[in-house]
Amino acid sequence: MNGADTAWILVATALVLFMTLPGLALFYGGLVRARNVLSVFMQCFAIACVMSILWLVAGYSIAFGDGNAYWGGLDKAFLNGVTADSVSGTIPEILFFAFQMTFAIITPALIVGAYVERIGFAFVMVFSSLWMLICYAPVAHWIWGGGLLAGEDWSLFSDGVNDFAGGIVVHQTAGIAALILAVFLGPRRKATTPPHNPGMVMIGAAMLWVGWFGFNGGSQLAADGGAAMAITVTHISAAMASITWAAWERIRYGKASLVGMVTGTIAGLASITPASGSVGPIEAMFIGAVAGVMCQELCGVVKNFVKIDDTLDVFAVHGVGGIFGIIMLAVFGHASWTAQLGGLAVVGIWTTVVTIGLVVLVKAIVPIRVTEEEEITGLDLSSHGERAYELTS
Repeated sequence: MNGADTAWILVATALVLFMTLPGLALFYGGLVRARNVLSVFMQCFAIACVMSILWLVAGYSIAFGDGNAYWGGLDKAFLNGVTADSVSGTIPEILFFAFQMTFAIITPALIVGAYVERIGFAFVMVFSSLWMLICYAPVAHWIWGGGLLAGEDWSLFSDGVNDFAGGIVVHQTAGIAALILAVFLGPRRKATTPPHNPGMVMIGAAMLWVGWFGFNGGSQLAADGGAAMAITVTHISAAMASITWAAWERIRYGKASLVGMVTGTIAGLASITPASGSVGPIEAMFIGAVAGVMCQELCGVVKNFVKIDDTLDVFAVHGVGGIFGIIMLAVFGHASWTAQLGGLAVVGIWTTVVTIGLVVLVKAIVPIRVTEEEEITGLDLSSHGERAYELTS
């Protein structure tokens, strides 16, 4: 057990939780209408609570147990056999559990952006719980837990998928699930509405940016030069994507918006996530530069051409960004094309099948969408009996 490594991962764990609470909640909350902001906060907060318990009960064991190529089994359910003295690498295993728990929290929380303003709260809770255990945890095992895609003896690819901090495990899975849920839900009654609080969006994005240092830097699981490089390239990609998003928006529409610029920040962060353990600053700058334009264009493709109301552009920003980062690892020669593309295909198919199956199952038990009257009233009041503001119109 190494004291410096332990201290750094303690900090990184707090930073990644900070990404969801309050970072993601504020980012998403500012983007919706005033009558729905508390419902977004509630969804993010409740997901954080429920995923934490489920990660203890079975999620951690499924992802990081010693089972087989497909899942980790249940030997570590309820942290069976894990004590304060148990070691994972150079840190306490209980700390590794907590660090990975924050990833299990933010991944289903990312999906929130696709269904805000029209989804039933009970559906969110049941779906998110099952999705984390059946979709996210096995994929984490396949890539990070020595399973199907990790390059171990039983792996599909001898050299393994290179996904440092979650381009596939977090962003691809959340992006695909978001798109599927948006299709099942259908569009909002009034889909083209401006964010009710751009300042809140910026504050949330800034918190996400800071928290991402723990997300990527902490994935090194050590206090060393690799962690420092991961933080540095993360920052460079985020900054560059912010600039190119704003510049492209200025070229296309004549004005660069605050909401656009900080959305570019998130696109740059998502895109560098899988590559942050391998690339240098120049490669990171290139990744961010492309992400800022590419993800912006994909937002329009999803909404205007495919006609899917992925409300807050989860697939275009997170899904496409994460997939792009995975591919760039092969482009720059840091991973094999076979493993990277194969990993994307395997996880893409798994996520699609599981998500569709869970949506069909859960909506047979609880309503997936609120009534038209509840949607008009706003979910803050109709679902939670509260208002964020005294509405005047």
